[in-house]
Amino acid sequence: MVAGIVLGVLGGLILITLLCSVRIVRQATAVVVERLGKYNKTLQTGVHFVIPFFDRCSKPISLKEIVADFKPQPVITKDNVTMQIDTVVYFQVTDPKLYSYGVDHPVRAIENLTATTLRNIVGELELDETLTSRDIVNTKMRNIIDEATDPWGIKINRVELKNILPPHDIQEAMEKQMRAERERREQILKAEGEKKANILVAEGEKQAQILRAQAEKETKILQAEADKAATIARAEAENKAIELINSAEPSPAYLTLQGFEALKVLADGQSTKIIVPSEIQDVSGLLTSLTEVVKGEKNVKPAVSSKKETKKVNKD
Repeated sequence: MVAGIVLGVLGGLILITLLCSVRIVRQATAVVVERLGKYNKTLQTGVHFVIPFFDRCSKPISLKEIVADFKPQPVITKDNVTMQIDTVVYFQVTDPKLYSYGVDHPVRAIENLTATTLRNIVGELELDETLTSRDIVNTKMRNIIDEATDPWGIKINRVELKNILPPHDIQEAMEKQMRAERERREQILKAEGEKKANILVAEGEKQAQILRAQAEKETKILQAEADKAATIARAEAENKAIELINSAEPSPAYLTLQGFEALKVLADGQSTKIIVPSEIQDVSGLLTSLTEVVKGEKNVKPAVSSKKETKKVNKD
């Protein structure tokens, strides 16, 4: 009986020892093994065997990317404005051995390093630059923190400024400034709109005046051309009428009528003497005498004396 109990106890101890010697490491994790208090190896994903009572395994270390959201930190800018800034750091363990032995409480160390780095960077910037230069601040912080955490086996992937909270009075001043800037832009846009509208109206009036002037000019040109054509047509008609009159032989009745009209004109003139030829019945002679009288109106008296002599001769 005693031997059986001893064998059972020994078998149980062997079974427990075997179970303790088997170590299963899950995906995306790593385990650091120490043998007799000294680093021995790092167990990756899979099944591993260790020596019980000699090897000590650490807690599984996550190799996935870790997001650390830190509390807001008071930061003073270059222009002495105190504001609260909270950051978010994305990091990943690349070396489990350095992560285990590099620094005590790595996440807390990253938080403190982030706060001090943020104060140094923002302390060189003014308030407006801090609010408008987030990308620059993020890049500088990532480079500085990543370089500082390399001995810890940590890779800093990204650093983001989550919130920037300036003091309440600064926020009110910024809101007033923003409101004034928006009103200024509104006035500028309104003035530009009115300017463009006035320019368009002026250009429209200018074009209308130009079109009216062109229309009046074309109307005058057409009217002048019409008057010119009418004058030319009248002149041509008069020339044709004169040519027809010159080419046609006047009738005796027309010549007689023209003779009497000429005598009427002479009778109404200032001449005191009128020559009436004896052959008045001869109309052609009458017209010839009238033509000579008109041409020699200045020599009327000598012509009268000669005509009297002619009459005397005729009486004799």
